Formats: sequence, structure tokens, C-alpha cells
Amino acid sequence: MRVYYQEYGEGTPWIFLHGNTASSRMFEPLLPLYQSHGKIVLIDFLGNGQSERLPAFPSDIWADQGRQVVELCRRLGYAKANLVGTSGGAYAAIHAGFQAPELFGKIVADSFDGSTLPNEFARSMTEERRRAKEDPSAREFYRWCQGEDWERVVDQDTEALVHLARRPGPLFPRPIDEIQCPLLVTVSREDEMLSGHCIEESKNWTAAAPQITCRIFETGGHPLIYSQAEELAALICDFFEEAP
Repeated sequence: MRVYYQEYGEGTPWIFLHGNTASSRMFEPLLPLYQSHGKIVLIDFLGNGQSERLPAFPSDIWADQGRQVVELCRRLGYAKANLVGTSGGAYAAIHAGFQAPELFGKIVADSFDGSTLPNEFARSMTEERRRAKEDPSAREFYRWCQGEDWERVVDQDTEALVHLARRPGPLFPRPIDEIQCPLLVTVSREDEMLSGHCIEESKNWTAAAPQITCRIFETGGHPLIYSQAEELAALICDFFEEAP
């Protein structure tokens, strides 16, 4: 199937992974903060943006998106690419790191809510999407990212996340502290779209795994890569460019 991607610049690939109901367009205003540091790669996951549409999104949506990233890297011959995933894209980035650790250098999981979904996730997310579809600014964001068929894309995404939330157990094949790639997790205490579970879990990850760093912001909305754009960009660039 056809996956849309775009490359900017030269150097080590830094692949940016968008969140649910968004597309790679969300990163375009942020390019000046990153473009001088490496080859910036933007991708639209299948069913989103300019990528080929799907009859339905897979119920293991984030694992499937991780596989799309792995396949892209293999087809383009990327070696030790760095990943920046925000919101839902953070889950896809971690899945990719588990699926093919040899392909990736470092991973950033921004505005990420941990290894399990809260019990009320399906209900609250469905209600949030219902309200968003009635909000003019949200509708315009969806249209900007997805095109004129935005409502179909949003509904497909909502259905997939509801199915995922109803599956028991953790979201990843192994505990996060077993990930091989150096991982930076960034999250805000003010993020009303997150449960706060990640902040509690992060204490265990960092204690058990020296390759994991967590940066907790006191302020900032969802996602941090937008609400704290300059500070987060500086943090990500330092993390990627720091010697192992």
C-alpha cells in the first residue's frame, strides 16, 4: 500500500510520527527548530494525510504503525534512524523500537500515557471525539491534516482505539524498561488528555533501565512538542546529538 513520506535535509534520519487523527502536516510549522540537525523525515501513517486510505484501521493500530515505520526504514536503507513520536505516535515509536531495535538509534516518546490505557479511555475518548467533531477549530484541524474525508478518518481511528482499549493487558510486547534503544519520555503535568499514569510508571522505568530518561514538565498542553515547542526541540536535539 502507498505510504506518503517527505525528506528534508541531509544527515542522520530523524523520523517524526504524528498522533491519532493528525498527519505529518502537524510538524511542518516545527521544521525550522529541527531542520539544521539532520535529515527530517515526515510520514503519514496508512489511512491518514496523503497516504492510501484503508477500509478500516487495524485494532492493533499503534503496533501496525510501528511496522509501517520499520518497513519504511528498510525500504529506504536508513540505519540508526532516530524517532520522535508524539501522542499516539509515541506508542508507534516504542513499538517500532521493540520490533526492530537494530534499525534505530534513539527514540523520543512525547505526550505519552504509559504502557496501559486507563479503564475509562474508550468512553472518554469517544466523547472527546464527538465534541471535537462539533468544534469549528477542531474540524478545521482535521480538514487541514486529512482533507475533505476527515470525518471518515476520525471515525475509523476512534473505532480502532475503542477496540484496542477493550483488549486486556499491556500495550507493548514486553515491559518498557526492556527496550534496547535509548528512550526519552516527555510529559506535562498539565496535559488534560493524559491520565498521569506515565508519570507514575516512569519512576520504575528509570530505576530499572539506565537507557530511559523521563522529563516531566510542570506546564504545557497536548502535545508538548507544540505547547513547549522551543524548549522541547532543544531537549530533543541535545538527546539525539549526545554521544552514547
